[in-house]
Amino acid sequence: MATNRSRRSFFQLGAAAAALPALPCMSRAQAYPSRSVRIIVGFPPGQAIDIVGRLIADWFQKRLGQPFVVENRPGAAANIATEMVARSPADGYTLLIVSSNNVVNTTLYGTVDFAREIAPIATFGRGYQILTVTDSLPVKSVAELIALAKAEPGKLNMASPGVGSAGHVAGEMFKMMTGVDMQHVPYRGSVAGLTDLMSGRVQVMFDNLPSSIEHIRAGRIRALAVTPATRAPALPDVPTVGETVPGYVGGGWTGIGAPVNTPAEIINLLNREVNAFLADPAIKQRLETFGNPILTMSPAEFHKLIVEETERWAKVIKFANIKAN
Repeated sequence: MATNRSRRSFFQLGAAAAALPALPCMSRAQAYPSRSVRIIVGFPPGQAIDIVGRLIADWFQKRLGQPFVVENRPGAAANIATEMVARSPADGYTLLIVSSNNVVNTTLYGTVDFAREIAPIATFGRGYQILTVTDSLPVKSVAELIALAKAEPGKLNMASPGVGSAGHVAGEMFKMMTGVDMQHVPYRGSVAGLTDLMSGRVQVMFDNLPSSIEHIRAGRIRALAVTPATRAPALPDVPTVGETVPGYVGGGWTGIGAPVNTPAEIINLLNREVNAFLADPAIKQRLETFGNPILTMSPAEFHKLIVEETERWAKVIKFANIKAN
C-alpha cells in the first residue's frame, strides 16, 4: 500500500515538473498588460496615421483593460520615433505605429534597420499613391505620358511631397522602369505640390490618393494610374501603373510594431486584437474614409512584406542616387 502511494506521489510530482517550463510563458501572456502601454507615432497629431493610432489605442484599452497612451514624436521622417522604440525594452510596453516610410528610411537614412530592429505585429491598411498630371498636359494614359517624356527628355517636371517620400520613390521607380527622364521637384508636403500641379508649374505628380482625390473629382488634375497592384476602390476606372508597366508595384501601408525580441505571445495577442479591430464594421467604415482599404496580415506575412519592400526601395534609391536632406 505504501509502495503504491509512493509510486502515485512520484508520478504526480513528475507531471507537475513537466508542466513547469510552460508556466512562465502562460503567466507572462496572461499578465500582459499589467500597466499602461505607450504607442509612439512619428508624425504630428491630426494626420491620418495618428488618427488610426488613437483608434487602435482606444480599442486596446477597452479590450485589454489597461491604458494605451499615444505619444507623438514627429521629426526626421519618423526616424526619431522609430529609433526610440528600437532602443526600448522588448517587453510589449512600448509600441510603434509604422508605415511604408520606415522601409524606405532603412536605406535612405541608415539609422534603424527596420526589418531587423522592429518586430512587426499587424497591418492596418494598404495605401494608394496616384500618378496625376496637370489638366493642360495632352496625355490621358500612362502610355501617352511615357511617349511624351521620351520625346522631350528632361522637359517634364515631376513633383513629390518631399525627398524620400512615398511619392518621390514611386516616381523614381517609374523613371527607372520606363527609362524616361523627368526632373524631380520636391515640396514640403502635398499641398504646395498640388497647387503647382493645378496651375501647370509642374506637370506630373505621384501623391497619396486621399490628398488628391477631391482635385481629381473636380477636374483640376487628371488621374492616369494608381501605384499598387490592384485598382483603388475609390477610383475603380483608373488603371494601375502595372497594367502598362509590367512588374511595377508601389503603394504604402500602415501598421504597428514593437522592439525586436518582444515575446511572441505578446505579438500574437496584439495581432489578434488588431485583426478583431479591423473586422469591426464601424471601424472598417471609418478607416476606409481615408481611402486606404483594410489590410490584414499575420506577423510572419507582415515581416515578409517588410523584407521585400526594403529590397525594392533600396534598388530605387541607389538607382536614383537619392540623398536624405
